[in-house]
Order: sequence, then structure tokens, then C-alpha cells
Amino acid sequence: MAEPQIGIYGLGTMGSALALNMAERGISIAVSNRTEDLIAAFEIRAEPFAGRVAVAADLPALIAALPRPRLLLAMIPSTKPIDDMLDEVMPLLDAGDTVIDAGNADFHDTRRRAARMEAAGMHFVGMGVSGGEEGARHGPSMMFGGSEESWQRLKPVLEAIAARFGEDVCVDRMGPDGAGHFVKTVHNGIEYADMQMIAEICDLLRFGAGLAPEAIADRFAAWNEGPLGSYLYEITAEVLRHDDPLGTGPMVDAILDSAGQKGTGRWTVIEAVRLGQSATMIEGAVAARAWSAEKALRGVAGDMFGAARDPVEIEPGALEAALLAARVLEYAQGFRILAAASEGYGWSLDFPRIAEIWRAGCIIRAKLLDEIAGAFRDGPPQGQLLLAPRFAETFAKGVPALRRLVAQGVAAGFPLPVLGASLSFWDTLRQPRGTAALIQAQRDFFGHHGFDRIDGKDSRHGPWWG
Repeated sequence: MAEPQIGIYGLGTMGSALALNMAERGISIAVSNRTEDLIAAFEIRAEPFAGRVAVAADLPALIAALPRPRLLLAMIPSTKPIDDMLDEVMPLLDAGDTVIDAGNADFHDTRRRAARMEAAGMHFVGMGVSGGEEGARHGPSMMFGGSEESWQRLKPVLEAIAARFGEDVCVDRMGPDGAGHFVKTVHNGIEYADMQMIAEICDLLRFGAGLAPEAIADRFAAWNEGPLGSYLYEITAEVLRHDDPLGTGPMVDAILDSAGQKGTGRWTVIEAVRLGQSATMIEGAVAARAWSAEKALRGVAGDMFGAARDPVEIEPGALEAALLAARVLEYAQGFRILAAASEGYGWSLDFPRIAEIWRAGCIIRAKLLDEIAGAFRDGPPQGQLLLAPRFAETFAKGVPALRRLVAQGVAAGFPLPVLGASLSFWDTLRQPRGTAALIQAQRDFFGHHGFDRIDGKDSRHGPWWG
């Protein structure tokens, strides 16, 4: 058995997949878990790599098996369990050792933990890992947040197991402390919006245009071959083709229309507001999931007010153009949040590089990300993706189609929280003079808050104050 290069604590779905990925790529590892059952199950799966896998009975034994300076990766819930683990392991670690939290975490917690370990001369890394079990096993996209020293030590391991887009590895250092976990949080927020947008389109096509699930699957499969190509479009086509093995209809019809959420979409919305941004498309997706959980209320409201929706006529080419424009706006909102956080926390996030590491391995991987990376490398006006010349034609064709689509859908009674938000976002940002002047006047009237004048003159209050 070669000396372990890294220890992995937590052998659930994601932890065991990452461990097997490392072992398969020639990285010697030591592993452990809080409960013995998962250790035993992992040992069976790891038999082909027995010469590169050492099993420790518990966390202290795992730390003892690692060479100094130690690398310990934890794949456990990034809440109290991580803090409890740090309480246990920090007395056993030495200066220069590194602990990596590879789960989804609130980046504020990551920053706090990084400061705690730095004070002890140690390193704490918050690393976002995207791609689900399949990605973790065969090549995830990873967003590293931590010191440059810890990045240089972990870089060979992470580059060995990461997804690849051509010859480019889909992992990089985002910045210090919570940068990696924050980028992963926004990734998940974009994922929420993309999934909800797909659901809205499927709803329109099925109950507005009258298409069967198989026909909608064909549409998504065709889109997946063009500019809209992405992992989520690919799996949507696959999901819609399946029938319920316990029934006689489409599998999707047998599934309860109530979607769960683990918090990352909600975190994205909260942090956007804290940073002075408003990611309305992500907010719409989070709201839609929350409303989906109110099944009983929706049933009562449907009985009281009616649930009927009118037919809609959707032209396929226009729909594709509308979706492409909406997806660019979706990413534009996400990168605006990243820009605000980068400035607020001094992270100097590399936006084209973020787009590049999302091109493979992660849930939101899409052909569009290659264009987004190029657009940022070109230096769009004011750093805004929606102003990038590369997308001028996308918006010229897609926004009119999006406007017709949203107008038809809303008039027919279809809820479109994400598609509708995309159009409002576009229309708001293209107005040189918006609606806030009246709001400022109202605030001055009831609260004496004052306002700035367009002409720059000194009057700070309205004539209603005498």
C-alpha cells in the first residue's frame, strides 16, 4: 500500500464516488466514516483498487494514517457536523495541515471556519463540487476556495479527477475563504432557474399546444443538438420518453408535483439581495418550488377560481430563439451576483474561467458557456454579459419571440415565474429612465428622506415640505 496522498471522511453517495474516482486515477487514499456500515460497503466497491485504498476505523485513525502536511477532505453535511468535526480534529492536526469541506455550504460559515483554522496556522478549503454522483465518480466540475498554498498542494489531485472540456480541466481556484462555495451557490441558483424554465416550457407545450410527452421529448432532443444543447435539455428528453412501470401513462404524470430544495437556490437569492442585486429569475424558480409544496392550497384555489388554461400557438423556431435569449439573461443575472460578491469580498473572481469550468462535469454544463467565456474574455461593455456584442443577434431575434411567448402564456393562464422575470429584467435594464423617481418622491413625502435631482441643483426635498 502506497502512502496515502489524501484522506476522505464521509463515505455516503458523493464521498464514496469521489474516493473511487481518486483511486481509479492512481491516487492513494485513506478513508473512514462515522458509521461502520458505509465503510464495509465501500470496501467492497473499492476492491479493484485495493492497493491504493487504506481504511481507517475512525477519524483519529484516519488522521494518523496521513503524511504531514495532511490533506483531509470531508464529505459530510456542511452544517453543525463540519463544526463538530473541526472540534475533534484540530487538536490532532499540525500547522500547515488542510481540511477541505467538499459539500454545499453557506459561504459565511466557510469564511468563519477558514478564519478559525488560519488562526491555528492551518488551512480550511471550501470546495464546490457539481455533477451529482456520476460527476463525482467520473469527473466533476469543482470550484476551489482557499489559500494559494493549499491550492498548490491539492491541484495535482483535483486536476486528476476533474471533468475535462477538451484538454481543459474543469477545476480552478476561485479565490480565498468562501469564494469556492459562493460560486457553487450561484451555480445552483442558475440551475434552479434553468430547471424551472424547462418546466414552464413543457407545461406550455403539453397543456397549451397539446403535445404529448414523447413529442416534447423530440423537441428537447432536437434543441440539444443546437445552441441550446445542455445536460438539462438532454435529460429532459430522456425523462419524458419513459412510461410509468406501475401504470399505463407517462412516468412524469405519476410523480407528485411538489419539488424539494436543499437551500442553495434560497441562499443565492438571499445573498443577491444582501449585495444589492435582485436575481429575479432565480427568485422566480425558488418561489415556484415553494408554491409547489402547497399542494392542498392549490387544490382549494383551483376549485374556487378555476384551473382552466387556454390553448396557445407556439412556433418552434421562435420558441428556440426565445429560450436562447432567456438563458443568456439567466446567466447574466448569475454573473451579476458573482461580480457584486467579488467586489464586496475582494475575491477578484475570474468570470471567463468560471464559465469555462462549468462547461463539463456540472449540472448546468451547456454549449452556451463556451460563448459566455468568450464574451467575458472579449471584455463586454461595463462588464455586463447582456451588453456583449456576441449576444446582440441572440437578443435581436430572441427577445421579440420571448415577448410573444410570455404574452401568450400569461393571457392563456399559465404561470411563468422565470420566463416572465426574464422579460421584466430585460425591459427594466433597457429603459434609460425608469420608475424610481416617483418612489423617491413618495419616500421624501412620508419620511423626509430626500432625493437627488437630475440637474444637480441643491434642492434635496420636494415642495410638499414647504
